[in-house]
Order: sequence, then structure tokens, then C-alpha cells
Amino acid sequence: MANKGDGTRPHSQVLLELQRLDVGSAVALVGHPIHVMLVHFPVAFVVATLGVDVFYWWSGDAFWLRAGLWSAGVAFWSGVAASIVGTAELLLVRGIRLHEASWSHAIAAMTLVAIAGASWGLRLGDPASVLPHGLVLSVLASVMVGFAGWHGGKLVFDHGLGILVSPKN
Repeated sequence: MANKGDGTRPHSQVLLELQRLDVGSAVALVGHPIHVMLVHFPVAFVVATLGVDVFYWWSGDAFWLRAGLWSAGVAFWSGVAASIVGTAELLLVRGIRLHEASWSHAIAAMTLVAIAGASWGLRLGDPASVLPHGLVLSVLASVMVGFAGWHGGKLVFDHGLGILVSPKN
């Protein structure tokens, strides 16, 4: 960043907002927000479940039914874990609650966990019903991953939530 000429450095809007609001993580490990670390798992397993369902549709091999059961289960339970930590952050940190994107992200993520749970429950009860119902749930879950992820990305990249800022700015 270039100097303004008066010895001070210009601040970005994100840095100014970080200084104005309390957006620090309340649930962190060595300064790193746990929610941010956990969300990668449900995202990966939701997308993997969609891939597995497409492979089953294409091949008809029962292996993909078992793989889908496991990937849907891990997507659901890791989503529950990420949701618990994310809800704690939302409720404990006032600066996070003030952003509209926080609430949009929370609603989309809870909807995603519900869809992942329905997908896993469908596979537990009747594995053969993966086509077409499980595939539809996998597509819907993947769409919700995109929506929840977009709002989560807005929180990090537009509002600076969950980032560590050097005291030197």
C-alpha cells in the first residue's frame, strides 16, 4: 500500500470494518475459526454423493449404492458438526450477527444439512430408491452448497470475518 504523503497508510473498507465491529472468532483453535476448518468436509461429501449417484445411474453397480450411503452419512454428520460451530459463532459474536449475509448463509446451510439428512435417511431405509429420489436430493444439495458457500465467501472476502489481520495493517 502506498503512503498518502502524511505518514499514514490508506485503509481498505474491509480493514475499516474489522476495526469498527467485533468480528473475531469465538470458537477458534490457535486463532483460526473452527467453522471455517469444518465446512470443507460437508461440501466435499455432498459433491461426492452427487458423483457417486451419477456413477450408480450410469453403471448400476451396487458398490456405488454403498459408497453413496457412506458419503451421504459423512456429508450429513460433518454438516451437523459445522452447523453447531457456525451457530455458536453467529450467536456469540455481535459483529457477525449484524451482516445480512450471515443470516442468509445460516439459513442456506441449515437447509443443506436437512437435505443431506434426508438423502442419508433415504439411503438407510431403501438403498434402491437412490434413483430417482436420491439423485434429485444430491443435485438439490449441491445447488445449496453453492448458495451457502457463496454467502459464506461474502462473509470472508467482503466483510473480513474469520481472518487474522496483522496489527501493522
